[in-house]
Amino acid sequence: MSSTSQKHRDFVAEPMGEKTVQCVAGIGDVLGQRLTDKGFDKAYVLLGQFLVLKKDEELFKEWLKDTCGANAKQGRDCYGCLKEWCDAFL
Repeated sequence: MSSTSQKHRDFVAEPMGEKTVQCVAGIGDVLGQRLTDKGFDKAYVLLGQFLVLKKDEELFKEWLKDTCGANAKQGRDCYGCLKEWCDAFL
């Protein structure tokens, strides 16, 4: 497995509760604001979209790119973070 960021490790270490979307690995202030503007203000709302897309990596990364302009690395980091969280908690 590739190395993960501290942000990623912190996120997957516990239930997400009311964490903001910026708490998800790969989502910084700029992407976070764009997502918030579109109604994806909380990590769990982003997770909902991830689950609607059936955890499909390509679909999710494409959606993220179209929705907030995420680049390939941001999409990969975000996908990996949500997938690992699901593996731990769902």
